[in-house]
Amino acid sequence: MSLRIGIDVGGTNTDAVLMDGATVRAKLKTPTTADVTSGITTALAHVLTESGAGPGAIAGVMIGTTHFTNAIIERRHLAPTAAIRLGLPAGESLPPMVDWPDDLAAAVGGSVTMAHGGNEFDGRPITPLDRDELHRIAHEIAGRGITAVALSSIFSPVNPGAEERAAEMLLEEAPGLDVTFSHEIGQIGLLERENAAILNACLRPLARTTVAAFQRATAGFGIAAPLYLTQNDGTLMSADFAARYPVLTFASGPSNSVRGAAFLSGLSDALVLDVGGTTCDVGMLVQGFPRRAALTVAIGGVRTNFRMPDVHSFGLGGGSIVTEDAVGPRSVGYRIAAEALVFGGDTLTATDIAVAAGRAEIGDPSRVTGLDQALVEGALARIDALVATGVDRMKTSAAPQPLIVVGGGSILVDRVPGTSRIVKPDHFEAANAVGAAIAQISGEVDRVFTLEGQTRDQAVGRARQEAADRAITAGAAPESVEIVDVEDIPLSYLPGNATRIRVKAVGDLRLG
Repeated sequence: MSLRIGIDVGGTNTDAVLMDGATVRAKLKTPTTADVTSGITTALAHVLTESGAGPGAIAGVMIGTTHFTNAIIERRHLAPTAAIRLGLPAGESLPPMVDWPDDLAAAVGGSVTMAHGGNEFDGRPITPLDRDELHRIAHEIAGRGITAVALSSIFSPVNPGAEERAAEMLLEEAPGLDVTFSHEIGQIGLLERENAAILNACLRPLARTTVAAFQRATAGFGIAAPLYLTQNDGTLMSADFAARYPVLTFASGPSNSVRGAAFLSGLSDALVLDVGGTTCDVGMLVQGFPRRAALTVAIGGVRTNFRMPDVHSFGLGGGSIVTEDAVGPRSVGYRIAAEALVFGGDTLTATDIAVAAGRAEIGDPSRVTGLDQALVEGALARIDALVATGVDRMKTSAAPQPLIVVGGGSILVDRVPGTSRIVKPDHFEAANAVGAAIAQISGEVDRVFTLEGQTRDQAVGRARQEAADRAITAGAAPESVEIVDVEDIPLSYLPGNATRIRVKAVGDLRLG
């Protein structure tokens, strides 16, 4: 049983494919709906009908969604959250959420509290945890009707014990609290890690209801196969895991496109350009997976430091509105089928320019034959310049590299300077859904190891085994697991000859 359904919910379109092994048997591109779920229902109905597959033959449903990212950006559906930091008397000058935009801080609308505890850089405690203090904090939080808690501790990635013991004390007083640990989300760097934990905590209620809605949608078609959500490293997580860690879906759309581009093209190292209806996303494919961002990433104006793909986005897509002196960033988005000239509308879009210039044959070309030639040439020049600049920003060397172009708006792309060749594979318009359907299961270790009593090779070996075990536990077939990334960074400022080791293992999803 190898049938999989991959669905990617974008800002403009929802794409879906039904795949039989490596073969695309059915696909659909439909406008994204405001409630997200009805668009997924439409996609499921279409691919099942087109392929003729029975619900019982489906081995897995994989969904990539922008729902949680949009909630942060739009400041909607966010739960009141209590941010608790362990570290007093250190860290008082920069309290939690100090660098947040005012409107987002107000939308979260919880509380900010600092308590004793935390660790020095070498893992030693700053001050002991105060059980009475934490009981009082828990009582106050519960009294305000808040259940979402983001718990962070200074240097918890070095020693997570303070967060874990503090959570036990909080739950003694208020068993209904839902605690997010910062050491499970982010890396060393207190404010950014704390921010990521708060974002995760405020999204958990929405994540539970959204995942439940996805499960009802699949069950409504009689599909009993497990549901997975794609995460931002190009791999899958179970529905239950996604409900606990919704922030891991941030930027999963571009990751799906990069993975789908690799699968469809057969390339494992290349630039990837995904042209949608509103924006372009440029990423880098390294050993078949999206290159990881090395710096902090801002989400909705909040700096975070958990894993994110290295993606550059800019305002150009098939629905970009064209004027005398600009192309985009404004777009007609999912309304392109009604508003673009070639589809009978009255708005000049980038798609109309591509048709007028002979780059594409869609819609009614006769509706753009009378466009002013200077306007068409000027718009084409702007489109080409935007693409060239975006691709160049993602390159790490001047050497020409292959460029894989995917997405429904890729009709805009012709020649790109600095590329050795342009590859537009079959099913390019559904690469994001293909990336979701073929995604693998991963396991990752990212923590500090002391080299007292063991060699560096032994520490790396332990991390490799732990990452592989995590992938298998998450649902990977043991015989398929391989290590795809190892990073070893000596930390000279820590005692005990410490080193930070990051290892990622991936394996094929164990189906049936």
